[in-house]
Parts: sequence; structure tokens; C-alpha cells
Amino acid sequence: MKRFTLDYYLDGLRSKDTVVLARAITLVESSRSTDQYLADQLLNEIINNNAQSIRIGITGTPGVGKSSFIEGFGSFLIQQHKRVAVLAIDPTSQRTGGSILGDKTRMETLSKNPQAYIRPSSSGSTLGGVNNRTHEAILLCEAAGFDVVIVETVGVGQSETLVNSMVDFFLLMIQPGSGDDLQGIKKGIMEMAHGIVINKADGDQAKLAKRSKSDLLNALHLFAASDTGWNTRVELCSALEKMGFAEVWEMISEFRQQMFENGLFLQNRIDQNLSWFENRVNFGLMMQLTSDDRLSEVIEKTRGKVKSGELSVSMATTEVLDMVRQLLS
Repeated sequence: MKRFTLDYYLDGLRSKDTVVLARAITLVESSRSTDQYLADQLLNEIINNNAQSIRIGITGTPGVGKSSFIEGFGSFLIQQHKRVAVLAIDPTSQRTGGSILGDKTRMETLSKNPQAYIRPSSSGSTLGGVNNRTHEAILLCEAAGFDVVIVETVGVGQSETLVNSMVDFFLLMIQPGSGDDLQGIKKGIMEMAHGIVINKADGDQAKLAKRSKSDLLNALHLFAASDTGWNTRVELCSALEKMGFAEVWEMISEFRQQMFENGLFLQNRIDQNLSWFENRVNFGLMMQLTSDDRLSEVIEKTRGKVKSGELSVSMATTEVLDMVRQLLS
């Protein structure tokens, strides 16, 4: 891979060059130590370039139409003179390590718009279906002048907590009459959502969608009030008929305005940065320790004892942690 200078990346991002943006994201995703050093310098230079953006996390069960919604919604935002970046995370196969990365195909119209940028990434081995460099990619998109950064998760599950920790507005998508789906969605995810969109509210499903909205609003009243003072809204949408995008954007804009007025918008980003810092430090410490040959040897021997039934998991864990303490002393 050709090496570029820090100034190359900074100048390219400032000039809103999406080719440079793509290379910058590739740089921060690299595991090479020389790339990581340059990536750290780059991220440090752009740390305060993101105050005017809005970060939106979008999740929902498979088949709900997330990609179709994002394509239509993104096109609507561009008509409102916004530049839109989409970070779409595809699940990685646990067997082969591969992923499809087909979001540019699913969002063909949006991907061709010069005011949009779509970056499909594999989730890799990261728990929850979120690429471990998504947070950095968000910062780079903002530095490249994108007003709206959308993070699309692989589906409902552990990814919600991870995505919610890096976005301003968390959007849950469901289908009309999704009673069975809602039973499988944890209460915590419902409480986490700032807005819920019932997609496919068209044709024969239009009446069902309205009834689902009423049911959802009634259910939301049973939840404890949010500390932010924001009440979760429910909107109807049809990505097929391009209906409801204006209402969804109005909801997100009102949320952003309210959070700015009560001082929680920037505070939330500060809290997210601190959480991100702690997670990165913990991850780095784990990588440093597990790369130590002495600890790797102990772990391998202890794993064998667990496998043979010689040691309980509890006792084996204690032995490994004792070794960690010796290495740190």
C-alpha cells in the first residue's frame, strides 16, 4: 500500500475529498504499527472538527428494510443540502472470516450521489457486530465535512449498546404488526431508542402500521421517564413510496435542538469519549499481555488442565490472573 503523509490526509479531508477519506479510514483500520502511529497523529489533529454534525445509529431486525430506508432517507437529506456518510457494518462469518460488504449494491442510487459517502466494513471479531474502528471512521467523516453520519448495525442484539455509545440519536426500525418481533427485542433496547420508525407503512399494511404505532406509544408510556427529558417518538415511513422521511428528520432535529438547549448534547459526546478511552486502554492492555510469551504459555497449559478436568474454570482463572499480577509487578 502506498504511504501518504499527514498533510496529505489533513488537506484531503479539509477539501472534502472522499478518495482521501477512504484512504484515511483504511489507515486507521490497519494493524501495522507504522500506520497506527500516523493514524493517531491524524485523529489528534481532527479531534475538534465535529461540533455541527449529527450521528445517527440505525438498527432493526433483518428484513425490516434498513438499507432501503437509509438510501431514501439519505437522498432526502441531500435534498435538504446535507452531506451524508453511511458506515454500514456487515457481519463477519465466524467460519471463514469473510463478509459480503454489499451495502453499496443495496444503496446503488445513494452511492452514486457526490454528496454521499458509503463505507461498508466487516464487523471482524468485534462483539456486537460493530467494527472496532467505527468511532474513528465517524470522526474522519465529520472532518471531511459530512453533516450527517449514519451507522447501520447488523441487526438487533448486542450491537445496540455499542452503537448507542458512539452516536447522538439512536433509531430503532420495526415492521407493521411486529408484535412477535417486539417480544424478542429487549426492553433495554426500547428504552435506549430515541425514536422508532415503523417502515413499510404502505399498501395493505398502512392500517396495520397505524395500529402498531398506537400500540407502541401505549407501551412506551409504561417506561420510566428519560433523564434527558426527551420522550421517544414513533413515526411511520415507507422507503418504497418515499414517505415519512421529513417527519423522521424533524424528530431528529428536534432531539438535537433539545439536547443542545439542556447542555446534554456535548456532554454526551464527552462521556462517550471517556468510555471509548477506557475501552481502548482495556483492549490495548489485553493485547499487550496476551502477546507475552510467558503468559501465553501459562494460558495454554491452564487450558489443557481445564480440558482434562484437572482444574475448575474458577481455579484456572485465578492461576492466570496471578501470572498477570507477576508480570505487572
